[in-house]
Amino acid sequence: MGLINSLRISASSLAAQRLRMDLIANNVTNMNTTNGPDEAPYRRQSAVFAEQGSTAPFGDFLGRARSGSPVGGVEVRAIHTDTAAPREVYDPAHPDANGEGYVLMPNIDVVTEMTDLAGASRSYEAAVTVLNATKALAMNALNIGRG
Repeated sequence: MGLINSLRISASSLAAQRLRMDLIANNVTNMNTTNGPDEAPYRRQSAVFAEQGSTAPFGDFLGRARSGSPVGGVEVRAIHTDTAAPREVYDPAHPDANGEGYVLMPNIDVVTEMTDLAGASRSYEAAVTVLNATKALAMNALNIGRG
């Protein structure tokens, strides 16, 4: 694998993890949103990752492995919207309360979101480390020529 491919893979990882962190921030921000565009509580979102070009048939993967072609980076295949039922919270004073005094709240757990954020942050840091190591290798290769 060449230096450019390594940089490309690291860049795709950085972009994917940045989107993951954006989705987590959006989830935390909307954890009390009871009335969205569809008149329903906000639904938690998460990113689904896949290897770039992983929809190709197996023969393409085999040919790529034989030819020494580089593996792909990371792509966001989809943004998954959670289908879990919203929480019912008793709050008769809330403007969105039903006739029994219950409000439908998003099913978002702050602990889960912070755990996901820590994982995304560590993955982002790992991609930055690979990027810096690749840059250092390139600089060392250039310095060899200077003698």
